[in-house]
Amino acid sequence: MNTFNDWDTAIIVAIVVVYIVVTAWVSIRLRSRTTEQFMVAGRATPAIVVAILLMSEFIGAKSTIGTSQEAFKVGVSAAWSVFAASIGFLLFGLFMAKRLYQSGEFTISGFIAQKYGNTAKLVVSAVMIYALLIVNVGNYVSGAAAISTVLKVNLPTAALITAIVSTIYFAYGGLKSVAYVTIFHSAVKLVGIAVLVWVALSMTGGIAPMVKAMPAHYFTWNGSLGGGTIGAWIIGTAGAIFSTQFIIQAICGAKSANDARNATLIAAALCVPIGIALGLLGVAAKFLFPNMNGLYALPVFLQHMHPLLSGLVTVSLVASIFVSVSTVALAIASLVVKDFYVPRYRPTPERELRATRLISLAVGFVPLIFVLFVPQILALSFFTRALRLTVTVVALMGIYLPLFNSSRGAIWALVVATIATTVWYLLHNPLGIDNMYVALVVPAIVMCLERLFGSQGGGSSVRHATQSDA
Repeated sequence: MNTFNDWDTAIIVAIVVVYIVVTAWVSIRLRSRTTEQFMVAGRATPAIVVAILLMSEFIGAKSTIGTSQEAFKVGVSAAWSVFAASIGFLLFGLFMAKRLYQSGEFTISGFIAQKYGNTAKLVVSAVMIYALLIVNVGNYVSGAAAISTVLKVNLPTAALITAIVSTIYFAYGGLKSVAYVTIFHSAVKLVGIAVLVWVALSMTGGIAPMVKAMPAHYFTWNGSLGGGTIGAWIIGTAGAIFSTQFIIQAICGAKSANDARNATLIAAALCVPIGIALGLLGVAAKFLFPNMNGLYALPVFLQHMHPLLSGLVTVSLVASIFVSVSTVALAIASLVVKDFYVPRYRPTPERELRATRLISLAVGFVPLIFVLFVPQILALSFFTRALRLTVTVVALMGIYLPLFNSSRGAIWALVVATIATTVWYLLHNPLGIDNMYVALVVPAIVMCLERLFGSQGGGSSVRHATQSDA
């Protein structure tokens, strides 16, 4: 493997620093000046900007590094981890985007409260905060893998760099700033992925030598994954898209309900070519460096190109990291503020904005505690999607199956499903059953059991809870 000398590293670091300074300056210039701008960008964001935000949320640092890592092991079929997002956005646009926009809520917990009451709202908020914090743990590890490869620092140091810079972005700028800076980040990211694919295929001599030399499953639709895993990915990703806080927050920043729907459909189209590219990168890394750690399947190509080009690609990975961490952390901060801080302290708008930024700082650094304990990035990614799927199941049953309107049933479903999914994941999916299916089935079973055996008062509890909230 080629290595950079001190001068090469200095060039790359300089490029990254200049990029950070410029985008930070832009972020400050576009910063949110009110809580509404911080949370939903004043509901004035064009559809294409929202679409890029949505795409970048699901194909951020974790998916970028994680998909190539998985492809290193199972083949190009790992691209299904990204194709699943395309399917999810398509379904979300067709069935939920306009409904959520018209609800007037910008948190998934607030939307749930309209169906099941305030207690269910707080449980959903807690589940979502738990899931999104784990998402950012994976984001930090993914980002650290890329940064440490080039800057020659260890993973904890690289993760700390990630936390500091990305926290400055979202804690100061809010959604208004993040939305527009993400356009620039995403453009750089797409250029970087294209350069990586070009370098990788130049090194392999194209796709044909890989097809000839590698096991056949590396180039089949399901690789060594199996249909069950791919199905779990599609179900989990679609479910996560339906309930993820930042998705709701981003579409609520659109100018209209039609723009919100159109943004999700554009995001669906953007995901497909990126998935193919990331799958090819992982397979190329396996062909060229079969004995290395798969975590570095994408970053390894940085050390096989000119330092200036490597600097550009490093910046693209840094951009991906900042988008992922910033959007997820912004979503967490919004949930904490909207569901816990504001109801308790009833602050003035100025105090609320100050508190939001302070809470955002804490949210940006908490995931660092767990960075060293992360196993397979993609497995962690889909576990967090499974947690969010439980929320989707409860929400959809409330919307489309009015018989299941019990607040108590919804609360028990969320609690039991979250615990069961977590335990199943920690036990490494016993019996070969993916934790995604646990997240899909358990809340439905709990709500059905509550409907069959619960008292008559359970079904009306949502009405009383909603009235008391008012």
